[in-house]
Amino acid sequence: MSFLFGNRSSKTFKPKKNIPEGSHQHELMKHAAATLGSGNLRSAVMLPEGEDIHEWVAVNTVDFFNQINMLYGTITEFCTESSCSVMSAGPKYEYHWADGNQVKKPIKCSAPKYIDFLMTWVQDQLDDESLFPSKIGVPFPPNFLTIAKTILKRLFRVYAHIYHQHFKEVVSLGEEAHLNTSFKHFVYFIQEFELIDRKELAPLQELIDRLTNGKP
Repeated sequence: MSFLFGNRSSKTFKPKKNIPEGSHQHELMKHAAATLGSGNLRSAVMLPEGEDIHEWVAVNTVDFFNQINMLYGTITEFCTESSCSVMSAGPKYEYHWADGNQVKKPIKCSAPKYIDFLMTWVQDQLDDESLFPSKIGVPFPPNFLTIAKTILKRLFRVYAHIYHQHFKEVVSLGEEAHLNTSFKHFVYFIQEFELIDRKELAPLQELIDRLTNGKP
């Protein structure tokens, strides 16, 4: 597994999560990539005919984790303990970290620390075969969609932080088209399967309305 942007700063990045080749999920991932290539994001997120909703959500959750990991990786040198001493998405929204397991009481921490906690927490779940089974015939847990919803809700916060606090740097790096396409894909996906409550999307609601305003 290669570390993304390992030389950009002293921070180590989460390794890319790979879906095993030859698995059904790998075929689904190839299907997703092909339909994305058509340019119509609305149809690209739809459940392929005859496929299981759990597998489709699992494959796309892994993909969004990898995308967000990479996007955040491009701006980490600008997201520091001093520049982002709290994890925020504009002046009205601040996030405190808790995972319900090791950290039960939410703690206030810097954005880089919060995002590191968050991505490690997501990775641990993606790697857990009892939650995200990659072998054919191994069932998903009954609460799988609830688990996926929590992961996606938290991954959204990284997009929100990047847009509110680092968009200037994203533009200077020439990454805004990449960021916008990734976020638009994410929004269409969570809308298609009603995976995130509207109130959670409030920090970027205006942008969401603009990006999805009747365009494919």
